[in-house]
This record gives sequence, structure tokens and C-alpha cells, in this order.
Amino acid sequence: MNIFQSMQFKPKKRSKLRSMVGMTYYRLKRYYEWAISNQTFAKKKQEDLLPYEIFQHQTPIYRKLKDVDMWYQENKVKNLSLAVEKLNKVVIYPGVTFSYWRLIGKPTRRKGYVEGMVLYYGKFKPGVGGGLCQLSNLIYWMTLHTPLTVIERHRHSYDVFPDSRRKQPFGSGATCAYNFLDLQIKNETNEPYQLHLYLTDTHLVGEWRSAEPSLTAYKVYEKEHSITHEYWGGYMRHNTIYRKVFNMQGEQIDDEYITENHALMMYEPLLESGETKEGVTIVQHKTAGSGN
Repeated sequence: MNIFQSMQFKPKKRSKLRSMVGMTYYRLKRYYEWAISNQTFAKKKQEDLLPYEIFQHQTPIYRKLKDVDMWYQENKVKNLSLAVEKLNKVVIYPGVTFSYWRLIGKPTRRKGYVEGMVLYYGKFKPGVGGGLCQLSNLIYWMTLHTPLTVIERHRHSYDVFPDSRRKQPFGSGATCAYNFLDLQIKNETNEPYQLHLYLTDTHLVGEWRSAEPSLTAYKVYEKEHSITHEYWGGYMRHNTIYRKVFNMQGEQIDDEYITENHALMMYEPLLESGETKEGVTIVQHKTAGSGN
């Protein structure tokens, strides 16, 4: 990455007024897109689960994060419970699109949502409905292990907390913000798919189910994972996400590019420049004209 590519990642300072105006504009734009869209959006539920589990995953509800009070986690559980109720058992029929926010709706106090942790320009603050990114992250990760097609996903722009027993590749989630940062998934297969979600005392659990067993299996992995020390002083984290596709005999039949990620780190990496650890390399950027 050269200096000009590095410049596009430099954080931009925006006033609260400009941020509010921008958010209002993009929300109205999304409402307009929904109104004129010729897509058929998923909204029907089926109480009986479809017979075949395609992929299942779970994530812990409670995580001890540095300088984060546990009430954020407790309130997150309340918000997740309400959102899960809206999404659980929805069926995506062939040709139909799943929209995260069309199904959940706007999280408000009137609907029972409470203040949880909201990430805002690399920091966190309380906000009504906070914590729902854990649900969008889970759904996106599960979808990468199915034949369903992700048609809209937004990456996290900031890497806020250091890895703690991370089992998934960096950048394998999907950030969400009502309603302009949506997660949309289209069923381009010939079979219906059903989203099954629930909470236990310790985990958020989800699975994609279908009317027929899957003929393929997937392994999601990352390439080119690096940390760059930018000329403006910050650290950026980068990678690309791929998935290997296997047939029923376990033979690899494809290796698909999924996406790339670039996130501003809100903590300093514990590595020296040029050192490699667990596949992560730090690259020191030099300013233009530097003699170092």
C-alpha cells in the first residue's frame, strides 16, 4: 500500500451537526429505496422448523471488555431478545431477499429497547438498541457457510477491542445501524431457507435450515492479514476473506473471494515493526519524501 492508498483511511473529523444531517439523509434515502424497490422481502414465518440444518453457530453473550461496565452486556441481552423475536423462524423463499432492518424495525424505547453499547467513530457510548451488531455478525458469519447470497454487508470501520480468544477471522462480521447500514441476503437457490435463532443463559445461537440437505460445504478463511502504521500516526488492520467450497465427497471445487477489510485500530498492536506473529505483519509506512 502506497502513501496515496493510505490517505483514504485517515479518519475524518465531522461535527455532531454534520453527522446528524448525514444520518437523516441516508435514513430517508433507505426509506425511499424500500418504497420503490422491486425486490420481494422476506416477512413470512413458519413455526415448524425446516428439516435440514445447513449451518449452526453460537457466540457468547457476556464478554469482559476493558473499561466497559457489565450493565452494557445485561442491556444488550434485552435488546437481542427483542430482535431475535422479530427474526426467528422467518423463511426466505427462492428469489426473496432477507433485510435485517425491515424485519426488526427501528429500535425504540416504546418497543422495549434499552440503552446498550453503540460504537461511534471508534469509541463506544450508550444508545437505545445497542448491542444488535452481535446478531448481524452471527447471521453474516452463518450465511457465508451456505449457498445464500449476501447482497449488502457493511464492514466495521474501527477495530475497537483487542482479540480475545478470537476463533473467526478478523473482519468476518457485519456492522449495522438503523436503517442505512443493512444486512441483506438473497435466496438465489431453488429451496427455501429458514433462520432459527434463540438465546441461552450464556450464548446467542443461530442456524440456517432448509427443505433439502446442502450439496456443498464451506470453509471461511483470511489472507493477507497485516497491520500498517500509517503516516498520520494510527494503525490500520487489513485482510481479505475467502471461502473454500467442497462437494459432498469432501473434494474442493472452488475458492471464492468474499470481501476485504480495512479498520482503524483503537489500540496499539503489541508487535514491533516488521515482526510477524500468528500470521499478522506490521508494515511501517513512510511519509512522502522521507529519507528514513
